Amino acid sequence: MDMKQPFENVVAQHGATVLRVCRAVLGPNEADDAWSEAFLAAMKAYPDLPETANVEAWLVTIAHRKAIDVVRAAKRNPLPVDEVPEVPARLGEPETEDADLWIAVRRLPTKQRHAVAYRYVAGLPYADIAQIVGGSVDAARRAAADGIRTLRRTYSGAIVEGES
Repeated sequence: MDMKQPFENVVAQHGATVLRVCRAVLGPNEADDAWSEAFLAAMKAYPDLPETANVEAWLVTIAHRKAIDVVRAAKRNPLPVDEVPEVPARLGEPETEDADLWIAVRRLPTKQRHAVAYRYVAGLPYADIAQIVGGSVDAARRAAADGIRTLRRTYSGAIVEGES
């Protein structure tokens, strides 16, 4: 019966290949971190790897996934700029469009406020809202309807027609 080789031997045998894959996908700066992450993940999973598995292909697959993780993480990181704008951007602040409306929304009970925001601002279906806030689909629908009804009664501006 063949036994798997010790993990240290796997690293010695395939480490350079995995590093080349990481460098090819990411470039030299991020490759080392991806290589390390790939071998940490591989070390944890190695005991369960079948003896007949293609170890090199398995390692390259792990390295590929770790490289994708690095690329995704880089997209979420802030980009450096030469100058920081003097005035903060107001993008994403609903209060800038109609402050009175958002004050009225903030006064709604929590579940109604969340249901109204998730339904009419984010456009989520009631099933998703129910999962987020807890409760049934009917309860989410009722909370949104009650919230809109309250806004129609308490807010002096025009409320956009929607489902209620």
